[in-house]
Amino acid sequence: MECRFNLIDEPWIPVADYGRVSLRQIFSNAEYRSLGGNPVQKIALLKLLLAIAQAAATPKDEAEWKALGAQGLAERCLSYLDKWHDRFYLYGDKPFLQMPAIKSARVQSYGAVLPEVSTGNTTVLSQQQVQKHLDDSERALLLLTLMGFALSGKKTDNSVVLTEGYAGKKNDKGKPSTGKPGPSVGHMGFLHSFLIGSDIPKTLWLNLFTRRQLEEMNSYPDGVGIAPWEQMPEGEDCEHAKQLKRALMGRLIPVCRFCFLTEDGIHYSEGVSHPGYKEGGVDPSTAVNYSGKELKALWVDPEKRPWRELTSLLGFFGQSDSQGFQSWQLRNGLGRAQEKTNAFAIWSGGLRVSSNAGEQYASGSNDFVESQVWLDSSILGDIWFSQLKKEMDAINDLAKNLYGRVQGFYKEQTVDGSKVAPLATRHFWQLCERDFQDLVDQCDQTEQAANDRHKLRRRFAGYVHQAYDQYCPRETARQLDAWAKCRPNNSKYLKQEA
Repeated sequence: MECRFNLIDEPWIPVADYGRVSLRQIFSNAEYRSLGGNPVQKIALLKLLLAIAQAAATPKDEAEWKALGAQGLAERCLSYLDKWHDRFYLYGDKPFLQMPAIKSARVQSYGAVLPEVSTGNTTVLSQQQVQKHLDDSERALLLLTLMGFALSGKKTDNSVVLTEGYAGKKNDKGKPSTGKPGPSVGHMGFLHSFLIGSDIPKTLWLNLFTRRQLEEMNSYPDGVGIAPWEQMPEGEDCEHAKQLKRALMGRLIPVCRFCFLTEDGIHYSEGVSHPGYKEGGVDPSTAVNYSGKELKALWVDPEKRPWRELTSLLGFFGQSDSQGFQSWQLRNGLGRAQEKTNAFAIWSGGLRVSSNAGEQYASGSNDFVESQVWLDSSILGDIWFSQLKKEMDAINDLAKNLYGRVQGFYKEQTVDGSKVAPLATRHFWQLCERDFQDLVDQCDQTEQAANDRHKLRRRFAGYVHQAYDQYCPRETARQLDAWAKCRPNNSKYLKQEA
């Protein structure tokens, strides 16, 4: 088979402001600021780049990490790509992240495995949902995304089993089971978070784990592991598949689906089945709360955009290891980012999905979400975090009060306001989002910052009234009476010390 479309040389990675670029260009040009694509594609791409970086140059400890630097890491990655150049062909005898042995599985159309595309009897609501022909660069990106973000359901042909005697692809009746959700999406869609630097090489450097960190995390018994393109699994439960389950590489590139590309579609079956977060299997970019009797993960919520989760993600400030949500990606990288950069960002995103009878799908209120918040290294710390948490708690109280007041307005008129109150609250949060970065920047303890926070509080209080007025009309005498009686009073919020 002819080897063609090498991912190291061909442009296929979407980059903001530049379009598609190759892997070689990613590590050769520091002017690329951030990845493009939808949030899930960004996560999958960043995980691939981090997998290459970990395979090429995992430092022993923080001293080696500092000595390596972003430029040194990029150079090591370029040398690594040259060494493994023949393993990055999308087509050939050893196609990238594919299993030629699975070609007896039935072929699915490319649209069938894209969550945003409507296939079968699903209603098409917009042009974006229409299935279209994919070129090689789009197929490469889809293939990469399926490695961790494949949705569960009957689209996987689990009648094909490569590991003799493996029963993980059969149900209780001994028949082929439905495919399990990818470990990067889970049941409802994990929220993933990463540190973001001024350019892509610096972003990779900030998120790179050291061997000592991996030992301290105690989540990956086999350490970094072997990259799948160096040695693909031979089956669902072969020795290398087991090794992927125990290594960091298996969380960056899980190979949860065995795929083989064709011109018209993709041979598609369940691949390596990784343990869930309740069994101790976690992506370092996800956040899990270990403090309760039952482990809780931070899920994507389109009704609560990721910037509102910032205090939960940074809850380890001033806390013990057993409290709050823990994201290894943020916990291990925040201190180094603060030390080595003047400013950096926390990016969070993902896809919310629904499920029914084992079939996952994105519909209704499900959606992609993402947020990026920049942090000033000079003010970051426990005091800054305490102030930010105080402000966010106060804004949450404003939102709860608005919800109750809108319901009260409709109750006064003996009308059900249970559907209107959430809309008003959502509108309030949308208005607040535009000023959240300013709030983050003004949580230090200077007099000027305190004055700026007072101004922001007046603005947030104004947003409460703006949302209330929009969803509580006062066109009749009865409406006006209810409007005046239930209108939110924000005086306590404005008098509190900001």
